[in-house]
Amino acid sequence: MVIGVSGASAPRLAHPRWDKLRAKLKGQLYLPSDPGYDGVRTGFMTMFDDQFPAAVAKVARPEDVQACVEFAARYDIPIAARSGGHGYVGYSTPDRGLVVDLGPLNAIEVHPDGRAVVGAGARLGEVYTAVAKAGRLLPAGSCATVGIGGLALGGGIGVLGRKYGLTCDRVVSMRVVTPDGRLRTVSASSEPELFWALRGGGGGNFGIVTSFTFDTAPARDLSVFALGFVPEALPSVLAAWHDWVLSTPDEMWASIGISGGVQPSFGLEGCFAGPASAAAPFLDDLVRRVGSKPTSRSAEDLSYFATMERFGGCGDFTAPKCGPSWSGGKGQYARGAYVGASRMISAPLSDPAHFAEVVTATPTMYTIVDTFGGAIARGDSAFPHRDAVSSTQILLDVGPSTGDEATVRRQVGQVRDEIGRMTGPAGYVNYLDPEMPDWAHAYYGRNLPRLRRVARKYDPEGLFAFAQGLSTKE
Repeated sequence: MVIGVSGASAPRLAHPRWDKLRAKLKGQLYLPSDPGYDGVRTGFMTMFDDQFPAAVAKVARPEDVQACVEFAARYDIPIAARSGGHGYVGYSTPDRGLVVDLGPLNAIEVHPDGRAVVGAGARLGEVYTAVAKAGRLLPAGSCATVGIGGLALGGGIGVLGRKYGLTCDRVVSMRVVTPDGRLRTVSASSEPELFWALRGGGGGNFGIVTSFTFDTAPARDLSVFALGFVPEALPSVLAAWHDWVLSTPDEMWASIGISGGVQPSFGLEGCFAGPASAAAPFLDDLVRRVGSKPTSRSAEDLSYFATMERFGGCGDFTAPKCGPSWSGGKGQYARGAYVGASRMISAPLSDPAHFAEVVTATPTMYTIVDTFGGAIARGDSAFPHRDAVSSTQILLDVGPSTGDEATVRRQVGQVRDEIGRMTGPAGYVNYLDPEMPDWAHAYYGRNLPRLRRVARKYDPEGLFAFAQGLSTKE
């Protein structure tokens, strides 16, 4: 099915006929007057509960997505896709707009050749379960309830990234509804420029992806490890980090988690694509470089699936808190209220002690330093941070002990900007920050001009324009 929408020549009508859209959908359309609207309009973040879309379409097939895109273009309505709904800025819930909820498009089929066709509404827990059952693995994020769509389109970092690449690097084709209403199959040989752009620059841009085909790898046993240090050792760990990461094989991934406050603390955890005995010499090397004996050390051999459950934060993908849906905050798992920001690290920190002071000064602030390099550095897509050695994610809850959203954003922004003075201006688009200075260059780097050209080609009227999007309204 191809729906023709001719951009500037399409009629713009003042009063949307939602009954017309409802009649075209196999899925369900929720308007503010409909029962269940409050349950489907919200995403994961509670800070955006005061945003009220004009309608939410729970699409059941790609043709439903086409109908929604045609409708939004005809009536000039803001439109946004929602996969997992975990976005840090709430862009998937446009006020007075149309939400295309991809949640029902969550089918997963793993073929004998190892290629996995995954609906854009699937959550990571569902993906890992299906892929592991077939004896395969896919590098992706940690949180079990994050949607595969948003994750893959922005890049997709995770514990297996150094060995197997970003999630977007494993995409071999996509089905995407572009602003002209066409359902296209894009790949390296079919519309390669759009294929390039969607893998790292596609979050909210260019169209709505309905499914991905991934090239998975054979599942293998892994090992997970953890090191604890006294708080005073943090500058030494940060000073050793860059060169240590570059000295390790692709099989090694590690992360530093730093908690701020009066009694700051930090720990190191990681995953090795092999047995714990093979990882031990590299951990010994890090300890030697740090020059401080760990206060704790553990390592364990696990299957791929058990490793994903461990890092998924729930221990069991069948547990209620790992469920794939919520309903007005009363669903299967708790929703969140926090602010995030990021910076990328491509060179050794010039002043590790100052970095440690900055990230530990704010009570309850949590900072994560993840490892890049390896297969990530060798990938080829719109993801621009191939030379990064690490990423830094800064997180702070919104609540009675920390302040309202504006207060928390100000605190996170101060840390973000101070880290930026040490590391440079780049940030990771999947940790979107509405106050990121010069956000377009920060998130897309040297790929920005090429991405803008793709946006002008496929979305000349700016149907998918939003505050930090690549399209613009003409």
